[in-house]
Amino acid sequence: MSYEIPRSVQELGRDIQENQLKYHHKSVLISKEFTFDSAHHLHCYEGKCKSLHGHTYKLQVIMRGKVDSRGIAIDFGDIKRITKERVIDRLDHRYLNDVLPPMNTTAENMVVWIYEEIHQALLDEKLYPAISLDEIRLWETPTSYAAITRSMMEEDL
Repeated sequence: MSYEIPRSVQELGRDIQENQLKYHHKSVLISKEFTFDSAHHLHCYEGKCKSLHGHTYKLQVIMRGKVDSRGIAIDFGDIKRITKERVIDRLDHRYLNDVLPPMNTTAENMVVWIYEEIHQALLDEKLYPAISLDEIRLWETPTSYAAITRSMMEEDL
């Protein structure tokens, strides 16, 4: 198989038209992952986690929506900015028992709080009305995570 070096880059209006940028009308999932380091301890728990300890958490933010006329559902940079402002900057290198609302700082509690924060940011900004927060996954270790989906959040409403 031979590869050709392009002689020019594709130019809007010459090689592709604006009405061709949107390829489909399907909903798509858009995801971005983050890591942060935090310390915490658990109450009413008789395992190792009752003592002060830390984790490198991995957070996956999954959104759902239809693309606009450019073929973009949401800018990955906006997912990064929102998640950083609402979650990462508040939790990274912090003692979670001090910075989260009163709760046991389990992954199961934290994932709901994170969902609420990012969901509220999307509502506040109104930049992407066709986008919804579909799922949050929070890994406490490389093999253990808690998750919450939009349908799970809406179950008790």
